[in-house]
Amino acid sequence: MILFRTLKVLRIPLLFVLLLTIILSGCTSNLSNKTKEDKILTVSWPKDIGPLNPHQYTPNEFFAQGTYYEPLIDYGPNGKLIPKLAESWNVSEDGKVYTFHLRKNVKFTDGSNFDASVVQKNFQTILANRDLHSWLGLISEINKTEVVDAHTFKVTLKNRYYPALQEFAVVRPLRFLGSAGFSDDGNTAKGIKKPITTGPWVLSEYKKNEKAVFTRNENYWGTKPKIKKLIVKVIPDGEARVLALQKGDIDLIFGEGVISLDSFVALKDSGKFKTAVSDPLASRALIVNTSKGPFADLDVRIALQHAVNKKALVDGVTNGIEKQADSIISKNFPYANVNLKPYDYNLEKAKALLDKAGWKLPAGKTIREKNGKPLEIELVYMGSDQIEKPMSAAIQSDLKQIGVSLKTTGLEREIRNKRMETADFDLLFWNSYGAPYDPHSFISTNFAPGYGIFESQQGIPMKNELHQQMKDVLLTDNETDRQKLYTSIFTTLHNQASYLPISYLTNIAVYPDYVKGWGFPAHRDETPFAIIDVQK
Repeated sequence: MILFRTLKVLRIPLLFVLLLTIILSGCTSNLSNKTKEDKILTVSWPKDIGPLNPHQYTPNEFFAQGTYYEPLIDYGPNGKLIPKLAESWNVSEDGKVYTFHLRKNVKFTDGSNFDASVVQKNFQTILANRDLHSWLGLISEINKTEVVDAHTFKVTLKNRYYPALQEFAVVRPLRFLGSAGFSDDGNTAKGIKKPITTGPWVLSEYKKNEKAVFTRNENYWGTKPKIKKLIVKVIPDGEARVLALQKGDIDLIFGEGVISLDSFVALKDSGKFKTAVSDPLASRALIVNTSKGPFADLDVRIALQHAVNKKALVDGVTNGIEKQADSIISKNFPYANVNLKPYDYNLEKAKALLDKAGWKLPAGKTIREKNGKPLEIELVYMGSDQIEKPMSAAIQSDLKQIGVSLKTTGLEREIRNKRMETADFDLLFWNSYGAPYDPHSFISTNFAPGYGIFESQQGIPMKNELHQQMKDVLLTDNETDRQKLYTSIFTTLHNQASYLPISYLTNIAVYPDYVKGWGFPAHRDETPFAIIDVQK
């Protein structure tokens, strides 16, 4: 009887628990299915995405424009050019006329057709603002554009310019806005009405300085993204971004310099996240002023190459995330796979070269002298840069070991740029442009006065021949000749020690295990969101 009563008393609670378990099980299943169906990826960025104007610069963010809008041609691994909105193209024999055969059945997100007339409309507003876009060599070379038919568009240049196809792949300004997105006067330099794209995403929600929500474009002409929604949260502080990832508020940290490299290593070592580092995107180097001061002497320049412990710099300052650079442009860039013998870290070689150059170390002193003058040089760096500052201090310590006094000067960007433009430095920290701009953009700034690099190379004995080769390489249409010219240029710059390559800049990524299909784009300013999957 006691057992029966006990069972009777427990009967109702047991039934309730059973029913509750079934209900919760169903809810859990539904929640799980909902997560899988939604396929939401949440990422962070230090700044607001901006108005998504494809033809403007600040406050538009590169990554957002690269995610949202599409080019005629895309930039792939090792500089391979890939069809995008143009499925093919032809270049005339004289290298001046580019004919693009546009994809058919491509629509903008408002349902309008992508065709040659809208391509022309975009080019017209870009060319109407040439001064705004003059940094891109292609813009100044365009003579005229022409609509041949609905799916054929022609661009005629003033001169042969071999990097043209590569520059058609840049993120801005050569990407395409739907007609209804233009302002009434057609000038996008003044702004746009709304961001209408052919791309894989539609901007579905936007709160300035807070977040932007992109929904998958179900009518996209190409391969649709695996995720259905991309949420970009604005988190200005790097450490706050790390905490957001650890709490599960975001699913991915991605980019160049978006968190400290110490934090990256800590997240990697925690074992809770997957991490990845891209191939080299650009070069971090010192420009060596050959035109005046101690570095006008080649022996002193080569002594510098042997004196700086680059491995210690990248291991100590970047925690080994950036890789040591032995050439000014990484070998994974077009035409840059040139066999150059690296300068090894060798203090004795450095000291012997300084002795040869007449810079002797007097007894009882720590700084070398020549004709009674101490060997003192200055290194200019960007004062706010958290990598350049400690690297400058480390280089100062390296040079002290060979009897060189190095003054390090951190400056604001504007003042630093003026010092660079007037070649008012001995050494100056500098980054190359990266993919898809290099190596041709690197070359063009070397022979063009006004950037400071040309001015700093005036101490190179064969400078005239070197700068002529730099002009010729941009005009030649013969691949063999082009490679020979690049090889000669890179060899001369290396042998003349006019740059001190230090490391290669990279993108980093940190993400939980449920983020799948990770891969870095070859283009420095593109994003991988279209290929990522979320499998929670």
